[in-house]
Amino acid sequence: MALGNTVCRWALAAAMLAATQPLAAQTADQTAAQTTPGSLTTPDQGAPAGPTSEVAPDPAAGGDIIVTANKRAENIQKVPLAVSVVSPAQLASAGVRNFTDIGKIAPSLVVRPAEQPQNSNISLRGVGTFAFGIGVESSVAVLVDEVPLAFQARAFTDLPDVERIEVLRGPQSTLYGKSASAGLVNIITRDPTDELRVRANALITTDEERGLNLSVSGPASDTVGYVLSAAYNYWDGNVKNLFNGKDVNGRESLNLRGKVRWEPTDNASLTIAGNYINGNSDVGRPFIRFGANARLRGIASQTPAVVLPGVSVGPENQDVSNNYDSRTKYQGGGGYIRGEIGLGSMNLVTITSYDKFHLYDYLDHDDTAATVPQGSNVQIGQFKSEQITNEVRLQSPSDGPFRYTIGGYVAGVKFERPFYRGPSFSLASWDATAKSRQVAGFVQADWTIIPSLTLTGGGRLQNEHVSYTYRDNLAGTRFSGSASDTAFTYRGSLRYDFTPTVNAFFTYATGYKGQTYDLTTGFNRNRALAGPIRPEKSRDKELGIRSQFFDRRLTMNVTLFDTNYRDLQAQTIETLADGTSNFRLTNVGRLNTKGVEVESSLRLGSDLNLNGAVTYLDAKYTDFAAAQCYPLQTAALGCTGSPTRQNLTGTRVVQAPEWKFNVGADYSPSLGGNLRGVAQLNWQYQSSLFFQARDPETFQPAYHIVNIGLGVRDEERRWELVAFVNNLFDKQYYGSLVNSAGNFGNNIATQAVLPRDFRRYGGLRLGVNF
Repeated sequence: MALGNTVCRWALAAAMLAATQPLAAQTADQTAAQTTPGSLTTPDQGAPAGPTSEVAPDPAAGGDIIVTANKRAENIQKVPLAVSVVSPAQLASAGVRNFTDIGKIAPSLVVRPAEQPQNSNISLRGVGTFAFGIGVESSVAVLVDEVPLAFQARAFTDLPDVERIEVLRGPQSTLYGKSASAGLVNIITRDPTDELRVRANALITTDEERGLNLSVSGPASDTVGYVLSAAYNYWDGNVKNLFNGKDVNGRESLNLRGKVRWEPTDNASLTIAGNYINGNSDVGRPFIRFGANARLRGIASQTPAVVLPGVSVGPENQDVSNNYDSRTKYQGGGGYIRGEIGLGSMNLVTITSYDKFHLYDYLDHDDTAATVPQGSNVQIGQFKSEQITNEVRLQSPSDGPFRYTIGGYVAGVKFERPFYRGPSFSLASWDATAKSRQVAGFVQADWTIIPSLTLTGGGRLQNEHVSYTYRDNLAGTRFSGSASDTAFTYRGSLRYDFTPTVNAFFTYATGYKGQTYDLTTGFNRNRALAGPIRPEKSRDKELGIRSQFFDRRLTMNVTLFDTNYRDLQAQTIETLADGTSNFRLTNVGRLNTKGVEVESSLRLGSDLNLNGAVTYLDAKYTDFAAAQCYPLQTAALGCTGSPTRQNLTGTRVVQAPEWKFNVGADYSPSLGGNLRGVAQLNWQYQSSLFFQARDPETFQPAYHIVNIGLGVRDEERRWELVAFVNNLFDKQYYGSLVNSAGNFGNNIATQAVLPRDFRRYGGLRLGVNF
């Protein structure tokens, strides 16, 4: 690992020094209701739509949760949307420290890791983007403090200094634009505080993970506040490369963040934020199955025993033998400037952001230590992204019967991707660029017609211009092109309050994912002439009930949803005008996803809190007549035609489990004096799914994971020490499965991407909060 122990020792020393300073204590309950950064009023009076400085307690703890799903601070129980909020305590209890693991505590969300971050993907309610080309945006947007990430791989790192995570399910294109056609994940980081605060969290595990997160915030003067945070995480990994004795499938990252907020008057504020990330990961994909006749590239002498010396292939295999170091390294940074000013009773908000990210990826393409030339095939590439955005919005007060937000958004994004594969087989050498310019205007209004009935409506008009260049260095060809598109999305909701704590809503919303080009290996004249891939569009219906009972000790929220997608962007066979065919990303047809989501929390006394969430999902392709066959699929198994294809119409969508739930408990009995005990339980379940449609080699059976923690904490949560065991019952499952039959003479050859908790492990968490 590149950053080494020096950073860890430096950060640990800084945390110890900060923790020993005599600081004014402030409990979680005291800070729970702070308003948005630079806010001119409290949330109840119409706070502007910024991330709140401190998330209010979970309803099970007796408080309100304030979210910004509608770009306005609101009580989550009053928002006519399917929104989940995850706190740092829930993340810790579920063993979530990396973005890849967020799906453990958000049942409608599945995050599929890959050998390298750029090939990972996110899906909500069974809908995601399964493509590898630059410029192909995700169906699920990821934002940090309301600022979208241009490159989704940017998100696949640790979660430093998180205040809360909001998961918005279903199309969010009206307020958040073209990259949120299936939903979004909004990561809210901590903001400056009015008093000096220090938070530090340290972690060590039995399998060589070390982590430290330090945050210091407070006032620099009467009008200036600040927050500075640093996070370092190192993990060896849970796979051994027998070729060189290295542990792989691990990671190392350093995250630095800072915010300064200036409030020159009571009705104006300016926040400047910056961030920097530097990290690396190494790759190991163990083989878990081989057919009797599997041979590397069909070469008779290259049996698994020869090309993978010492590796015992099987379902629990954690060994690889690679003669090339598969890895990534990345760095990037950026920031934003957020301004707020009161204009009479109105509030004007502007957010301008810049981000730049660079990732290098290296892969042992044959995944072996074979000494023949075919055993030295590699993939080497880079991803470079740069983004500039600006959003301006004007908001009315929140305390009137008619409330509205009107705004505009401009963004420019560019990507670069040089790529090489070889030298023995599947040769490729190309360079591509992709650019996008987006301009949009949006409006949303809430009208409380009578005290118990509220109507919400909104629309977004957006125009996008995309362009590309592609140079194939082997064929000596070069292509370029551009296209523009204008789209309108909208949503409408009706909410009725039966009582102050029980309401129901119906929402109809449309979603839109922009056009693009499939800039991957194989791009040629035919693809260039075919033009851009058409936008993907969705229509969503939701019926929800939000309820609290027994003095708000019990919260029960239920959402029924039914969403149709057309012009679905996915990999398929395309027959072109000249009669030739190829596989590419294109518009394949339609998809429907429907189901039920239930979220609940319960406070039993002052020391026992329970929470849970469950999703039932029925996601199917309703029109996908010409899908790519999976490796080893025969005519008897549905692979027919010329070129061969399979019909997936009526088939369950990939990466879409029928059932998924998460249950948590936190028990903190008094131990006398100022001490309380800590007993935490987290139980996660996921039913079976396919990582590639119908492919038995990529079938993941149902599994469940149980995490527990025992410890002690201060009465006012100034400190907490917890010993934990994750994956208590040592259940094995896979984060992803890869069918590599084509690399082994068209015989069974299956590889797995192992999750962080593939094996049971334990550790200690220490947190201080002064």
